[in-house]
Amino acid sequence: MIAYGDNIQIFCGNSNPEFAETICKELGVPMGKAVVKTFADGEASVSLEETVRGADVFLIQSTCKPVNDNLMELLVMVDACRRASAGRITAVIPYFGYARQDRKAKSRDPISAKLVANMITAAGADRVLTMDLHASQIQGFFDIPLDHLLGNPTFVDYYNAKFPEESFNHDDFVVVSPDVGSVGRARAFAAKVHMGLAIVDKRRERANVCEVMNIIGNVEGKTCILFDDMVDTAGSLCNAAKALVENGGAKAVYACATHGVLSGPAYDRIEASPIQEIVFLNTIPQKGNTASNKIKFLDVAPVFARAIEHIHGSTSIADLF
Repeated sequence: MIAYGDNIQIFCGNSNPEFAETICKELGVPMGKAVVKTFADGEASVSLEETVRGADVFLIQSTCKPVNDNLMELLVMVDACRRASAGRITAVIPYFGYARQDRKAKSRDPISAKLVANMITAAGADRVLTMDLHASQIQGFFDIPLDHLLGNPTFVDYYNAKFPEESFNHDDFVVVSPDVGSVGRARAFAAKVHMGLAIVDKRRERANVCEVMNIIGNVEGKTCILFDDMVDTAGSLCNAAKALVENGGAKAVYACATHGVLSGPAYDRIEASPIQEIVFLNTIPQKGNTASNKIKFLDVAPVFARAIEHIHGSTSIADLF
């Protein structure tokens, strides 16, 4: 049963238009006509150039850098669709920003993830579609339905093709969680690629600065795959890779993460690190001079397209996992 008829409308902001275009091609529907720009003082301005009355609307917008601009574009787009009498509005957020402050770590801390969830709901969104939240409990911050896709299956397919079991002894490989907080997702990935698990225990002194303390598990003489949900300045990841080689005696280090935020010195750190290859999903566009032989991106727009098909058709998305 299709709850909103055949009228599906897809619009995008300025965060990742190429990603949105790929989704439209996968679905075989045209991109909705809209003008999303800013006034001279930087205020977001949205103008929908076609009717959305009664339509099943999907707004594709990652809240990546510039985070505040992209977030405001999303909120204004949702409001525009609500005031134009859209039948249902789904905010498709491949990368959900403000997710790192999901609890009060010390006195007088904000819980920014909850605040952003409230803003999206208050703007008029009916549901949210996202991938690999930094903390899974953020799903509960929303008072509207949230579909949480996983990048795990895409990485499983990639590494099973790169290191097929018939050609390599998987006992010589180990999946490594770069910190204790990522153990759950790393364990799930390790089980699917039939590899062992190790953990890098670290102590973070302040934001984006960490000190590697200990390696839990045997990595000596093994090929390690560091697995995480996001890489920002790459300090944690590169320190973990260095510790695996210098302290743990690892033979080689690969890495993968869903969201390549890659701020500040990230590219220089990755280039100087012992990581042979790092794989990201294209939830965040890479702009400017970002050429690196070590960095590779996998396309998950088809995964989002299939999820949108299921949501539009009111069917389960369980087969995507």
